[in-house]
Amino acid sequence: MLCSWRVKLKLLLATVTLAILLSWLYLFVGSLEYGRLLLLPPCLGEQPSRDMEREALASQVRRMEEENQQLRLQLSQVQADGRDGSPQWGASTEDGDPPRGERSNHTACPKQRTVHKCELLHVAIVCAGHNASRDVVTLVKSILFHRKNPLHFHLITDSVAHQILQTLFQSWMVPSVHVSFYNAEDLKLPLPPFFPNSPEVSWIPNKHYSGIYGLMKLTLTKALPSNLSKVIVLDTDITFATDIAELWAIFGKFSDKQVIGLVENQSDWYLGNLWKNHKPWPALGRGFNTGVILLLLDRLRRLGWEQMWRLTAERELMSMLSTSLADQDIFNAVIKQDPALVYRLPCFWNVQLSDHTRSEQCYTEVSDLKVIHWNSPKKLRVKNKHVEFFRNLYLTFLEYDGNLLRRELFGCASLPSPPSDQLQQALEELDEDDPCYDFRRQHLTQHRVHLFFLQHEFPALTDPTDVTLVAQLSMDRLQMLEAICKHWAGPISLALYMSDAEAQQFLRYAQASEVLSARRNVAYHIVYKEGQFYPINLLRNVALANTQTPYVFLTDIDFLPMYGLYDYLRNSIQQLELLHRKAALIVPAFETLHYRLTFPKSKAELLSMLDMGSLYTFRYHVWPKGHAPTDYAKWRTATVPYRVAWQPDFEPYVVVRQDCPKYDQRFVGFGWNKVSHIMELDAQEYELLVLPNAFMIHMPHAPSFDISKFRLSAGYRGCLQTLREEFHQDLSRRYGAAALKYLTAERSL
Repeated sequence: MLCSWRVKLKLLLATVTLAILLSWLYLFVGSLEYGRLLLLPPCLGEQPSRDMEREALASQVRRMEEENQQLRLQLSQVQADGRDGSPQWGASTEDGDPPRGERSNHTACPKQRTVHKCELLHVAIVCAGHNASRDVVTLVKSILFHRKNPLHFHLITDSVAHQILQTLFQSWMVPSVHVSFYNAEDLKLPLPPFFPNSPEVSWIPNKHYSGIYGLMKLTLTKALPSNLSKVIVLDTDITFATDIAELWAIFGKFSDKQVIGLVENQSDWYLGNLWKNHKPWPALGRGFNTGVILLLLDRLRRLGWEQMWRLTAERELMSMLSTSLADQDIFNAVIKQDPALVYRLPCFWNVQLSDHTRSEQCYTEVSDLKVIHWNSPKKLRVKNKHVEFFRNLYLTFLEYDGNLLRRELFGCASLPSPPSDQLQQALEELDEDDPCYDFRRQHLTQHRVHLFFLQHEFPALTDPTDVTLVAQLSMDRLQMLEAICKHWAGPISLALYMSDAEAQQFLRYAQASEVLSARRNVAYHIVYKEGQFYPINLLRNVALANTQTPYVFLTDIDFLPMYGLYDYLRNSIQQLELLHRKAALIVPAFETLHYRLTFPKSKAELLSMLDMGSLYTFRYHVWPKGHAPTDYAKWRTATVPYRVAWQPDFEPYVVVRQDCPKYDQRFVGFGWNKVSHIMELDAQEYELLVLPNAFMIHMPHAPSFDISKFRLSAGYRGCLQTLREEFHQDLSRRYGAAALKYLTAERSL
């Protein structure tokens, strides 16, 4: 709009000027003709003078007409862009070096090269570990929120970040977004002969907290595909406040010699005056910050970038001994040696929020901000007089519902995505008039999944009897986590059903808890909320699929296992030789109606509490047949495991091999989610063995929303019955005549 008004104003002024000149010319020519009629013929010396004046005036009029035409054309282009609704970003007129002492932050009219709305933009990010993976999600959200172009993310990752982010992007299914992964370990290529066995960058001593991964950006000319000509490189602690296409457009401003676009460093680090004897790496003036980089990869390859930065690093390390700011030190040393390589980006493309920076000189109002860089180890606790505003902007994207970013780019051909196409076809085949449409729609819902949301460590050695506790929960069961961790010392895999905002609340809760923060063998997997039903079996499958032990204990978050159950189960697995038999070990379930409970320390104490009425067999009052086949009367006196037969509606909590059947995800909300799983275990001929000295106790809680819907809605119960019948049919197809007993048993009830 601003550009349009500028052009309109110029056009108006030019039109008025042209009208005045035409009027002047008309009067001037008219006066000459009138003079010829009334006066004597002019002297011969006067005629050329008047002809020259007339010609000069006509020439000026022609120039004004040409300028007028250009202004009209420019105005029509600006108006066309405005009507299209998808502006084509051009390099800003002040995207070069601003005059010393001056700063212009407002983007002028599009100029030079523009970015077409369907042009594919490439972004590279180095990411390693659990914490950086969370940071990448926030960065990507801020980019997706503003973007109008297809994007290709190039992620250089360690194995942890690869697993997390690959699952996240596959389940996110954002249209017109492609993601490629590059294993950071594969970048360890041999160096010249004097370093024959050294890796690509790990030979460089680095004091920066980013470690070896802070040096990986130096290797992008080799790491990224050879046919990729340019890329925007970003740190994980970046937040975008504008469309990334504006930054991409600046590539069109590079001169023939410029290959790297950087923002000047906004601290005094490279000036060497922060403390006595402070000796930074060599840099041009204040140096440059590498949190945001524009790389012309094809030119860098032609220049021999690999050899260039290596030779520079080797030379400087002779005196510096190590880097302090990782790749940034080496980039600056190269630029110091050849300043023509760098294109200076305006500082609003990398507003650096570390302590004692000049970042406040990069903006005067909110509209000036383009990219915010949390480049201090303090992150959100950094000192800046506007930090509250920046923090709120960051938190907006941190807690923003990522499902809302699954929006199509109209007018652009979508990148091929077979899973997305298959899902769309399945959705189109649903009958919206089906009374159970909502259940079927929920089953097809693609939930975003963020695995290993917090720091997690797998055991270094594999124990053939090790067992992981597997459960799922939502925000209203969060208080159970500490108690379960106190009762179970072994590994735990949990799937948490949360919104983006709730996931951040959970993160703060876990980090503040002494019990939870001390554990590294608890895996938390966030499944983001979407749809109207609780996807209980999807959650169980996510938690189950991401275990690493040979055995799993399939339980619910409302149960506290007996003290020592972890060791007892491992001993039982060994004694019963489960490695050579297909069996499900049943842990008998009990419940209390009291929120405060003195937890029994042994089977004898539990039986005493059972006799006194302070404990009950699980669901004794409302659903006794769910656990009656456990045969609690026999359990009271049992000293060895005993076998029980499957019965309709049996839903015990079991220990099985990790490769057991998955839960059937058609069952959402309340009802038949565990029953169907036990039925399939029986169909696969699992032995059902009750453990004589194991128990677990259900703690009381308010009824869930889904169980309330089940109790109040006849339609809900009718759809559950329909899903049960369809499950029986599928079971018969998979297991043949052996599965007919389940349908017969159901009908006999």
